Amino acid sequence: MSDKPFNLFEVAQRQFDRAADVLNLNRPTRDLLREPVREYHFSIPVRMDDGEMHIFRGFRIQHNDARGPGEGGIRFHPLETIDTIRALAMWMTWKCAVADLPLGGSMGGVICDPHDLSLTEQERICRGWVRQISRNVGPVWDVAAPDLMTGSQHMLWMLDEYETIYGLRSPGFITGKPVGLGGSLGRVEATGYGVIIAIREALKDLGIKPEKTTASIQGFGRVAQEAIRLYQRLGGTVVCISCWDQKDRTSYAFFNKNGIRLEELLPVTNSFGDINRTEAEKLGYECLPGDAWLEQDVEILLPAAIENQITSENVKNINKRVKILAEGAHGPTNPEADEIINEQGILIIPDLLANAGGVICDYFEQVQGNMNYYWKRDEILGKLDVQMTSAYLSLNDFARKNNIPLRDAAYIIAIDRVAQACHERGWS
Repeated sequence: MSDKPFNLFEVAQRQFDRAADVLNLNRPTRDLLREPVREYHFSIPVRMDDGEMHIFRGFRIQHNDARGPGEGGIRFHPLETIDTIRALAMWMTWKCAVADLPLGGSMGGVICDPHDLSLTEQERICRGWVRQISRNVGPVWDVAAPDLMTGSQHMLWMLDEYETIYGLRSPGFITGKPVGLGGSLGRVEATGYGVIIAIREALKDLGIKPEKTTASIQGFGRVAQEAIRLYQRLGGTVVCISCWDQKDRTSYAFFNKNGIRLEELLPVTNSFGDINRTEAEKLGYECLPGDAWLEQDVEILLPAAIENQITSENVKNINKRVKILAEGAHGPTNPEADEIINEQGILIIPDLLANAGGVICDYFEQVQGNMNYYWKRDEILGKLDVQMTSAYLSLNDFARKNNIPLRDAAYIIAIDRVAQACHERGWS
């Protein structure tokens, strides 16, 4: 086993190379798409609540905007790296293309831990991030959105700073805002709902009724919570949830053979999706090691936390009963594990499709903001269902005709669309 640190961007490039070989892309197109078109690295000076100054490192990576304005999240994480941001920006390009949205791919972030920061300190970081990058983003150039450990309040602070700088209203600059202040109804549910819509279509293909299935989920943030909500409405049962415990600095899996109940777990969960272990045990949940979520006797596995969680080391722990692995997180499955899972006959719904619900609704919010005309929740979720279902059916049809996994189909379709746009623009 190699001692070389895991590099998510190298994984993303390997995935690109594989599809580029199939498409027989020429050298200029490969060179263009294999790297971001622009990168911004900057320092954010912040005066902390105790009066001391602290310098945070921030990033914005714009991978490709041949098909439309860049779009992508802003992450706050203490272990954030520039290569992770590069990978996520590249994946966002492909994700927008898979969903056939007129957008490109971007991603941003700040190396920080919101657990250890007051709200005022987080606000200063948000405003500082915008001040450093405001000349290189905007509603028709590069649109930001919430991601890991950021939410609607962070987006509103950023929007306010951007509008203050330019002296005009620009609700289309950023998505995931609070409803009533330029945000879109349905945005909170979008990513989680999108995952379940993809699972619903996959179950139809497999001839399995949702009410006959059980699931195990890694993560208990907004994506997981909303996925659970819709999955339960379809009749499915979630028996295990794995999440991070900030107090103990470790992860736990909470198991209930009769099914977890959102209404009793949410009151003992913080804003980051960390479940209070003591309170959960009082409610009758069995507390297991964090990686136990992967071993459960279920039909569906749903990683909805962070990248590189299913590896060549732990993939052997997946129960033989599992039929579907739906990637609610970005890049949760290592390529080596990916091959093993395919050999086991488990259907992988890749992240490029499974978690595209968020960017689809971000697009809806951008359109609404630019028009200053807002749709009703049912209309937005209906549009989301149509877009996700159409993307799944197109992807599945291509995969079957070419006898390839869904992930390979997603990359080939996406990269071909982006490469064609670059060619038509005269970039390659």
